[in-house]
Amino acid sequence: MTAVIVTGGKQYKVAEGDIIYAEKLDAADGESVKFTEVLAVFDGAKVKLGAPTVPGVTVTGKAVKSGKGKKIMVYKMKAKKNYRRKQGHRQPYTKIQIEKIAIG
Repeated sequence: MTAVIVTGGKQYKVAEGDIIYAEKLDAADGESVKFTEVLAVFDGAKVKLGAPTVPGVTVTGKAVKSGKGKKIMVYKMKAKKNYRRKQGHRQPYTKIQIEKIAIG
C-alpha cells in the first residue's frame, strides 16, 4: 500500500518501510510523527483520491534524525561594478521512516 502525503509544502509518495528526507519538523529523534494530510491512497487495484485530502487516513512514521543538507553556494555578481557576494546555505531536514498507513 502506498500513499501521497504533504509535509513542508512538498508531496511525497511513501510506502511502509520507506525513508524520506522532509523539511525540518518539530520532533525529537525517535519520536513518532503523524501525517493527516494524505492526498491519495493506492492499495493494489483500489485507488482513493482526496478532494483535497482523503478523510480518515493517517500515515505514521518515526523521526530517525535531524540534520542539515549539503552546502550550496549562493553567488551574486554585477559585471563591471565590483559587486560580488558569496554566501553558503544548508537546508535543515528530518529523516523519517514510514511505519504505518492506517485507513480508518
